[in-house]
Amino acid sequence: MNTRGTITGTRRDGAPTTRDAQVSLARLHLLRVGYLVMGVGLALTKWPAFIGRDEPWPLMEGVVECMLLAMSLLAFVGLRYPVQMLPLLLFESAWKLIWLAVVALPLWTAGQLDAATAEKASSVGWVVIILAVIPWRLVLNRYVLQRGDRWRPDRRR
Repeated sequence: MNTRGTITGTRRDGAPTTRDAQVSLARLHLLRVGYLVMGVGLALTKWPAFIGRDEPWPLMEGVVECMLLAMSLLAFVGLRYPVQMLPLLLFESAWKLIWLAVVALPLWTAGQLDAATAEKASSVGWVVIILAVIPWRLVLNRYVLQRGDRWRPDRRR
C-alpha cells in the first residue's frame, strides 16, 4: 500500500505488497477521540452496573452488558493502537446503523416511536462521531480491495 493505503503491487506468491498504511498524525488523534468517546461513554454507563452487583443477570441483559463492557476495554486499547483496532469501530458503527435502520426507523416512520426507543435512538445516534473519525479510504483499501488471506496451503513450498 502507498501512503494513502492503496495497493501498490503484488509479490511473487500473488499477495499484495503492503506497508503499514500511513495515516496522518491528525487522523490518528481523531481516531483516538473516537475510541475515547466510546470507551469513556461505555465506562460511565456500563461499568457501574458491574460494581457491587449482588444479583444474577437475566440471560440476554447479561450478554449485552458483558459485550459492552468488553467493547469499552477494547476501546481503551484503541487509544494506543488506533489503526489496528479499526474493526472495533467498524463493529460499533455497523450494529448501531443496523439497529437504527431495522428498529428505530420503522417505528419512527409509522409514528409508533415510544419514549424508551427514542431515548435509545438518541444515544445510538452518537455513532456519527465514530463514522466521522474512521479513515474510510484505508478501510476500503484494506478490507475490501486488498486480497484476503489464503484459504489453502501454499503448494509451492
